[in-house]
Amino acid sequence: MRDQLTQSDIKKMEEEIEYRKLVKRPELLESVKETRAHGDLSENFEYHAAKREKNKNESRIRYLERMIRSANVIEDTSKADEVGMNNTVTVYIPEDEEEETYRIVTTVRSNSLKNLISIESPLGKALMGHKVGDKVSVKVSDTYSYEVEIRKIDKTTDDSQDQIRGY
Repeated sequence: MRDQLTQSDIKKMEEEIEYRKLVKRPELLESVKETRAHGDLSENFEYHAAKREKNKNESRIRYLERMIRSANVIEDTSKADEVGMNNTVTVYIPEDEEEETYRIVTTVRSNSLKNLISIESPLGKALMGHKVGDKVSVKVSDTYSYEVEIRKIDKTTDDSQDQIRGY
């Protein structure tokens, strides 16, 4: 399955690739060279740790490049008063008698601990395209669903703190 990414996601990935290639890679190569000079490689823990870090960096670069190549680029086509991509949405959950705020993001930026929910999640899917005041049914499974009411939609976005998932 191809990951759905926005132009913003791709830009962040390209920035991370550039940083890893131009800053991290030279630092890690230098570290490998320095630790290699310390002697017997079979007993040189620092050398093996430096090589492992260098390899992790190269793997992350390949992972991000592959994601960009295979991405399905999506646009936010929601109207001004509808829930869309990168919107912050406040919902009331009658079942819990609580209000919660979520931001709708692509799957690679989702992080439930930071209330960043994917457009592929049950709640994300249910909210897309709805307006303030709408009561929306969220189907979690064949046997369980719940209802939320949209209280507020904030279209302003600051995704500078969002990170692309990975390792």
